Amino acid sequence: MKDFLKIVAGTFVGSLITIIIGIILLFGIFGSIASFTEKSIPTVPSSAVLNINFSNPVTEQPTDDPLASVSITNLQLSSKSLGILSVVNAIDNAASDPRIKFILMDLDDLNAGITHLEEIRAALLRFHESGKPIISYADNFSQPAYYLATASDKIYLNPTGSAYLTGLSVNSLFFKDLLDKLGIQAQLIRHGKFKAAAEQYVSNKMSDENREQLRAYIDAVWNTWTEKISEARGIPVERINQMADNLEITNAEKAKEFGLVDDLMYVDQLNDMLLSLFGVQKEKDLKAISLSDYITATKKLNFKEKNKIAVVYANGEIIMGKSNDNIASDNFVSMLAKIRKDSSIKAVVLRVNSPGGSAQCADMIERELRLIREKKPIVVSMGDYAASGGYWISANSDKIFANNTTLTGSIGVFSLALNAQKTIENHLYINPETVNTNKHSDILSVYRPMDNEEIAFMQKEVEKIYNQFLNLVAEGRELSVANVDSIAQGRIWSGKDALQIKLTDETGGIQDAITSAAAMSSVESYRVVEYPIPKTQFERILEQFKESGEAVKVLSNPSSLFDKAYRSLAKENGVRTFARLPYNIYYN
Repeated sequence: MKDFLKIVAGTFVGSLITIIIGIILLFGIFGSIASFTEKSIPTVPSSAVLNINFSNPVTEQPTDDPLASVSITNLQLSSKSLGILSVVNAIDNAASDPRIKFILMDLDDLNAGITHLEEIRAALLRFHESGKPIISYADNFSQPAYYLATASDKIYLNPTGSAYLTGLSVNSLFFKDLLDKLGIQAQLIRHGKFKAAAEQYVSNKMSDENREQLRAYIDAVWNTWTEKISEARGIPVERINQMADNLEITNAEKAKEFGLVDDLMYVDQLNDMLLSLFGVQKEKDLKAISLSDYITATKKLNFKEKNKIAVVYANGEIIMGKSNDNIASDNFVSMLAKIRKDSSIKAVVLRVNSPGGSAQCADMIERELRLIREKKPIVVSMGDYAASGGYWISANSDKIFANNTTLTGSIGVFSLALNAQKTIENHLYINPETVNTNKHSDILSVYRPMDNEEIAFMQKEVEKIYNQFLNLVAEGRELSVANVDSIAQGRIWSGKDALQIKLTDETGGIQDAITSAAAMSSVESYRVVEYPIPKTQFERILEQFKESGEAVKVLSNPSSLFDKAYRSLAKENGVRTFARLPYNIYYN
């Protein structure tokens, strides 16, 4: 009877908590809907400035729906972002839009990927060809922001601000000493002398090969930036590097003296200058529209057009199973199958922004892409990363576009096993005991290291998958296996260098890939459809609601948490091979 009452009480409390959470969520939904209905759809003034800032980050796919601002207590469900394709299209549309007189860029808070900057800068240069001016301003220019600003006719800087150019750097932390101290042994099995994945767990320093490839990559990015800056500002590349090496740009006055900016002014002085440029006397007559509002106001949905070009975003880690935030096998393969069967889709642009991940998942996705290619062309557009597994799913396409600053290649494979036996026994004072049916039943157990026979077994699997990777690339790129092997070995390449070794076909962004795909499909008119279809905020809220319900179940029955963790661990047990980058690269 007591147990029965406990169950009833637990169920009642759980249901009550669920109801309370549901009420809070629903109030948030209705409040946001009410707020949205009060807002009118933005319109473009008859004469306006297109104001571009990056308060809304630029991402691969946009987060843009009526409930994008929903926030419940401290729970932020999502934030609004602008998709790179919509940003590029908006700038291109503005070039021929008579209502837009010029562009003003506020570059203080730059929030975009490195290849996004390259694609946006290219669009700004196309806008410049229309004869309309572009003006950039910042209190302080970061290096990426300054690179973007050099697409402008005029660059202005706050008199107390900065526009430093110091070059690029990348670093990696090495954990072997820490692991040794903790008693954890990392056993790494890999193919490729440049495959640096997990190197930081088995070494105390960067290998010569890894240092070489990283230096080549950041040199390629820096050279791209300095060449474009030199071209725009009339400063020799050698002089830019001299200024960087000698730390000559110490303040705003030096930035102006060396020709990096056109003038120094405060915001009120900038406003006065804009009034004069716009041909009005009062600030209220200086009409402006934000990039976000301009995208919304000019968005055209032509549902009458039957022919479609599908833009498929392969964004994030390549993983097995289901996920809304990564390239997951269950979700992605199913989505590709639907695209293959949709006769109205005439071509596919695969936008890859991935450092790789599970080799098995990459193979499953590549298989489905191969089936699509039997019926319709596939053109790849590479974003910031299209490396390891990201290159695996790109290689067998009809054409590959990459930006100069794309990080690609890394054609290699690795497997990593961790042995925490010493930690468990010497630090936690726990003595694990294992019972096996066979000699190697507990292979990859954290309670012991792999023996030589098991390491050889794992190496054989790694070699098999590496050879599969080589043959896949050789077939897709029409190169010999030996040629691919010479540029593979896990080495990363910049998009600029990848073009020279035939890992890519052309330099260009997502819009270039769409134009190419349309030409291959021989359609004269079409509309672009994007996949995965972004979830609305309402759907995201329902997911949060579902997760809240799961949390209540755990509170009512804590032992279920252990059961779930155990099942997850059991699912992951076994031989796992990865085609993935070991790091992400950031710029300042």
